[in-house]
Amino acid sequence: MSQTKNVKGSANSTNAGFVFKKINYQLFILSIVFVAIGFILMMGTEDIYSFTKITLAPIVVVAGFALGFVAILYKPKNKTN
Repeated sequence: MSQTKNVKGSANSTNAGFVFKKINYQLFILSIVFVAIGFILMMGTEDIYSFTKITLAPIVVVAGFALGFVAILYKPKNKTN
């Protein structure tokens, strides 16, 4: 007799779907936008030692990376009615 085991994550699993929810993708896209804005703030032809390039832009970039980290780890609550 042959026994079949239902392995979690197999093709026969009824719980197939995306790993992340919509909010995770939205937060991740927002983090990419933050990082892009930070790098745009870093470039330019004005003074290399300006407040924008030395202070503001790195803070925006780090905030973007932190938001990306949060977007990956955030687990939304399930709403069951």
